[in-house]
Amino acid sequence: MGYTPGKIVCVGRNYAAHARELGNAVPERPLLFLKPPSAVIHEGDAIRIPAASRQVEHEGEIGVVIGARLRQADEATARAAVQAVVCMNDVTARDLQKTDGQWTRAKGFDTFCPVGTPVPIAQDADLTALEVICRVNGEVRQHGYARDMAFSIPFLLSTISQIMTLEPGDLIATGTPEGVGPLRSGDVVEVEIPGIGVLRNPVTEHVTDA
Repeated sequence: MGYTPGKIVCVGRNYAAHARELGNAVPERPLLFLKPPSAVIHEGDAIRIPAASRQVEHEGEIGVVIGARLRQADEATARAAVQAVVCMNDVTARDLQKTDGQWTRAKGFDTFCPVGTPVPIAQDADLTALEVICRVNGEVRQHGYARDMAFSIPFLLSTISQIMTLEPGDLIATGTPEGVGPLRSGDVVEVEIPGIGVLRNPVTEHVTDA
């Protein structure tokens, strides 16, 4: 069994170029949503395209694993609570996201949260130097750096902790850079964070359980 977080808190539109490519502005404060832990899959598991969507897209992201309980934390305390970094993919049914208004269905299908193996990160590591790359069938689709985020990782954790208590093992998805695009059955999608690892998942059509 791979890493499965207690809760998954995601940040939308945290890269200006990604917000623009979907016709959105960068929000004035972090735009937060949740993905259910039941969406989690691991290295090599298949992303299943549901029959309900005709536009499933990849969103490669830098994931942060919480190592200490955070409640109403300042940024320094929040930074100290970063235990590990992990590759993740916030798979999204873009057509459903546009029509629903809120994002639970579009983001919450089973298999829509591929997560890699968390790698511990030093307390003095520069989080702004983290880099994320997403490839589909070997072709680079996305490439971004944490330094380009609208809201820094410590600021995100501090902000989230003002709303909900973060517990050890929780996962924060810090947003996706520009270049999101479609996934088709037969594709292989990779999310790489250099120095952390590579997460690979094939894509298949959903098969209804008997």
